Amino acid sequence: MALDAEVALALQIESEVAALPERAFFLRCVERALGPWRDQAELTIRLVDEPEARQLNRRWRARDYATNVLSFAASGLEEIAPEMLGDIVLCAPLVAAEAAAQGKQLEAHWTHLTVHGVLHLLGFDHEDGAAAAVMEEHERVILASLGLADPYRA
Repeated sequence: MALDAEVALALQIESEVAALPERAFFLRCVERALGPWRDQAELTIRLVDEPEARQLNRRWRARDYATNVLSFAASGLEEIAPEMLGDIVLCAPLVAAEAAAQGKQLEAHWTHLTVHGVLHLLGFDHEDGAAAAVMEEHERVILASLGLADPYRA
């Protein structure tokens, strides 16, 4: 399988944050994250502000707060749209606030959360310790291939 996947990426910007990564940035992150598992994929990345992130988190996860990334995997489309993975929603102001609070470079945090979202679309999760360890190791490897440090190292 190729290192980088062929990706059809729709980028939706519904955020008031002024400085956001461009489509090419997200495309690079997604291609690298998919590379080990998929040759082709279609997905949407939607950049939102806290009210929409909170509304989606409340509706789909029953958690009443804005969260940094949500992933909505496509299902039931395998026969008519086999490459459709789903949607990733990133809360732009929260991503920026977390990067600042954690002393991380903003671009590195955007990259990490995008990779994290893609791995969710591929079926990885972090609900228990074993699954979390597998997912985090995949994140480390992908981020290292992009020249970024381990996001979980304190």
